[in-house]
Amino acid sequence: MNPNTQFWTLFDELIATSTLIIDRPKGSRHPRYPEMLYPLDYCYLEGTSAADSDGIDVWRGSDPAQRFDALVCTVDMVKRDTEVKLLIGCTADEKQTVLDFHNEGGKIGAVLVERG
Repeated sequence: MNPNTQFWTLFDELIATSTLIIDRPKGSRHPRYPEMLYPLDYCYLEGTSAADSDGIDVWRGSDPAQRFDALVCTVDMVKRDTEVKLLIGCTADEKQTVLDFHNEGGKIGAVLVERG
């Protein structure tokens, strides 16, 4: 199997075998940074582990197909870490919104990686 195909297929399997938990619904505020308003549902995959030891982060958009076709890689100079956040069901505008959300403030940067 092509390594690119395998990468996305393994994520598909991880998503299919996990429960999506909405941690911060669209419009809610961050518990420690109340000025931070979530533009989409911010979720995690129950029973998974990311670099921060919490579940793998997911942004869930409004597209009814709820297809996983992109992710965002972030670098955070305040926490001095990197993370991968999955985008499920995000329209092109919602993908840009997530990217803008992670690139505000200058201490966090993000790039969007879309499925080929």
